[in-house]
Amino acid sequence: MTQPEVFRAEGVGKSYPGVRANDDVSFAVLQGEIHALLGENGAGKSTLVKMIYGLVRPDQGRMLLNGKPHHPGDPREARAAGVAMVFQHFSLFDALTVAENIALGMENPPPRRALSDQIATVSQEFGLPLNPARRIATLSAGERQRVEIIRCLLQDPKLLIMDEPTSVLTPQEAELLFATLRKLADQGTAILYISHKLDEIRTHCDRATILRAGRVVDSCDPRAHSARELAALMVGGEMRQIDRSGRRAGEVLLQVQDLSLPAPTAEGTALKQISLTLRAGEILGIGGVAGNGQEELLAALSGELRSPPQTVLLNGTQLGAAGPEQRRKAGLLAAPEDRLGHAAVPDFSLTENTLLTAGSRKDLVRSGLIDHKAATAYARQVIDSFDVRTPGPGTAARALSGGNLQKFVIGREVLQAPRVLAVNQPTWGVDAGAAAAVRQSLLDLARDGAGVIVISQDLDELLELSDRFCALNEGRLSEPRPTEGLTLDEIGLMLGGAHGMEVASI
Repeated sequence: MTQPEVFRAEGVGKSYPGVRANDDVSFAVLQGEIHALLGENGAGKSTLVKMIYGLVRPDQGRMLLNGKPHHPGDPREARAAGVAMVFQHFSLFDALTVAENIALGMENPPPRRALSDQIATVSQEFGLPLNPARRIATLSAGERQRVEIIRCLLQDPKLLIMDEPTSVLTPQEAELLFATLRKLADQGTAILYISHKLDEIRTHCDRATILRAGRVVDSCDPRAHSARELAALMVGGEMRQIDRSGRRAGEVLLQVQDLSLPAPTAEGTALKQISLTLRAGEILGIGGVAGNGQEELLAALSGELRSPPQTVLLNGTQLGAAGPEQRRKAGLLAAPEDRLGHAAVPDFSLTENTLLTAGSRKDLVRSGLIDHKAATAYARQVIDSFDVRTPGPGTAARALSGGNLQKFVIGREVLQAPRVLAVNQPTWGVDAGAAAAVRQSLLDLARDGAGVIVISQDLDELLELSDRFCALNEGRLSEPRPTEGLTLDEIGLMLGGAHGMEVASI
């Protein structure tokens, strides 16, 4: 028996100045299925789900929900119609409890005690244990996502949209999420699932619609295709292979010696006796569950957090007390995880955003005056070299898709030819083709003699890129292990127990 349709798009289109985000998009999501929406960064996935959720109005075509016209004017109307969405970026208030955050997302929340009982019941039913009284600031990334999901489940949605839900989850948390989604699907909920992790699409999704340049180019059963075949459908050609050849570890470039810093905020993580050594031509991978000191470690390397002079040395020069600009001039560059707001100013153009980090190293500012022609040329070089999909250097950072902004941020640093580059989550929210290009740029940088530190929650990424691996847990760094021969089980033990291991100089 054919499953009934829950959602259908017919000829849906949406344009922005200079960009056709969606063009004649037609597809359907059936009751009880997990339906993947695949495409490169900038393919139109985000715009499409924003139209379904009432954040954006389509220019053409129509949408149907349970056979009735669906044209929500805002998310409140979409939720009332039975559409729920879990966003890639959590929308939670750290200072409030789980119950208080969930109440904020409800039109008419019940009394607090009754709501807490509902949260406990639903979380238990779906295997997502949550304490309604806990403050959000004390939760891990996986637990925060549970809050978002429970908030959606209390709406009893007919269509649940998931945008990159496993980007900040451990493998164990991801498996728990998929078990929950399958249970929801078995109960009749239609799930529209966006992810760049093609292996999880193949394992857990029933059907896939593939977008390219805003148009539907294919529909398939992802279980019948390899990850490489799915990637080829997304990009319209074969995926390029990563080339790891030609690298040799050389002289010591960076030394971090017994670095300890207090937590910068009440919700932050203190760094405890961090020591590492990085050589020319080497990529050091650092893994860890979100919230274990990754942001603080990158800030300590970039100069946003300062330490005693002798704790950070570049080519033997003490830089612990130096700020970001002094470190950049010396050749120590960094790219943070938060691309919009930290790595880039949302309302600045791409040209203006190049000036934030490349002003001195690319000679874009002379005697206090900005060389606008040179800055624009450098922004265009980054755009061309890293295939950033944008109308041009004058485009505001916030107008780019997340993946394209990520490519711009990484490219802006790589093309400055740093001696050492530290990056946090370099391919977060980036499609398979773009992720391969970003990873290759880091390998090429190391091949040219730079040292690279990659901090990531993507274990496959770390195994593919790094020569040695360390785990960060509760602000402590584990002893390094050669990546070759390291298993995911061994990594899992390191992630959970780095604080119990000997902290060694790497």
